[in-house]
Amino acid sequence: MAENLDGQQPAPSPEAAPSEGKPAEHVPFTVTADKVRKFPTTSGVYIFKDDKGRVIYVGKAKNLRSRASSYFLAEAAVDQRTGYWVNEIADADYLETESEVDALLAESRLIKDVQPKYNKEQKDDKTFPYLMITQREDFPRVEFTREPKDKNAKLYGPFASAGALRGAIQVLQRIFKFRTCDLDIDETDERWKWFRPCLLASIDQCTAPCNLRISKEEYRKDIRRLQMFLEGNRTRLVKQLQDEMQEASKNLEFEKAAKLRDEITMLERLDERGELETHAQPEVFYVDPKKGLAGLRKVLGLSETPRTIEGVDIAHLGGSDTVASLVQFLDGLPFKPGYRRFKIRGVDGVDDFRSIHEVVARRFKRLSDTSEVFPDILLIDGGKGQLNAAMAAFRDLKIEPPTVISLAKREEEVYRPGQSEPIRLSRHSFALRLLQYVRDESHRFAQHYHHLLREKRTFDR
Repeated sequence: MAENLDGQQPAPSPEAAPSEGKPAEHVPFTVTADKVRKFPTTSGVYIFKDDKGRVIYVGKAKNLRSRASSYFLAEAAVDQRTGYWVNEIADADYLETESEVDALLAESRLIKDVQPKYNKEQKDDKTFPYLMITQREDFPRVEFTREPKDKNAKLYGPFASAGALRGAIQVLQRIFKFRTCDLDIDETDERWKWFRPCLLASIDQCTAPCNLRISKEEYRKDIRRLQMFLEGNRTRLVKQLQDEMQEASKNLEFEKAAKLRDEITMLERLDERGELETHAQPEVFYVDPKKGLAGLRKVLGLSETPRTIEGVDIAHLGGSDTVASLVQFLDGLPFKPGYRRFKIRGVDGVDDFRSIHEVVARRFKRLSDTSEVFPDILLIDGGKGQLNAAMAAFRDLKIEPPTVISLAKREEEVYRPGQSEPIRLSRHSFALRLLQYVRDESHRFAQHYHHLLREKRTFDR
């Protein structure tokens, strides 16, 4: 840290005079502006104080110098989120961290301990988000929550950014492989051995306790490691993992040693994970995801509530650069690591039906060949023709399809294979809103990819 958080301010240097034409009361602000321009460019937490030495704001940053300096630009003074308080800044400190995830956790701890005046006013009409770990379950869950009600849960937070917290959960899940579902798993119930895990197990982001692939003791050991990291003991955790790895190697437990080695490597490379917001789920969702999924189970007559939905859309301009997008939703929210882009190869001109056939065939042939889990629902953007094209791909490949439906944009009707009449849902239906969300996200993603290809083609000329 540049200075202690004891409220003591250094006297301004003689050369730190106010800018010409500025009143004397702006001197501390100007001096602080010069100070933050010398901050390091590493990740960390910046701390702003007023002229009494009181901490008024704490923030995280991937680049301390760049982020802290932005508060001293002219735009910050007119921004409705910062304009009413930035002129109170009279001093600044910083705390360097090893990664952006560490910065997020350090920011949370400081906000909780110091209670800065203007962090608290960021809430608007929402509560701050927390990371919650349940306690009284065989296999504890890790959840994002704004309303922690379970007294038998361990809470971490509050966090200032919901998007960054969601992103951090996804990043940390790749290391500690905890579950985020709300299943009530009983280790003594043998029936769980026949439960089908979700896609997180397929991509090695969950140890699949729902399929009893891990013992209660081993799973809880992973949770304790996660808690050690969340509490700021990263260095001690890495040392502990290194000791366990060496012990496993001595005992010829090479598979266990390799797993520990991978965890150590990922912990040490957290700073290479990129912007947390790129991993994040959208903070604002206009329908309760759980109600949307429950509604889909009812209207589609499914035996279980679906967890995973994939949406497909096609984009083209005058028959050129036809592309397809595939978006993946987990528990009713976008799962960005599952997004895929396809450049259509075998179709000339404008032919949405053949394009849909190609992308569905390519996607599900790969899933079938690698024995990966299919989504619970595949949503095609379009009407009966687009749906038939998707089903033809499954028939040609001789692959048993998941639940496949299409959503026609004009009347928002839901089509199902083998049924001539569409399902007409209420405009206020949670199920319809969730399908619209998936459809609109796949359309946005397809259009974005299409624009990238057009720009590339323009610059290549």
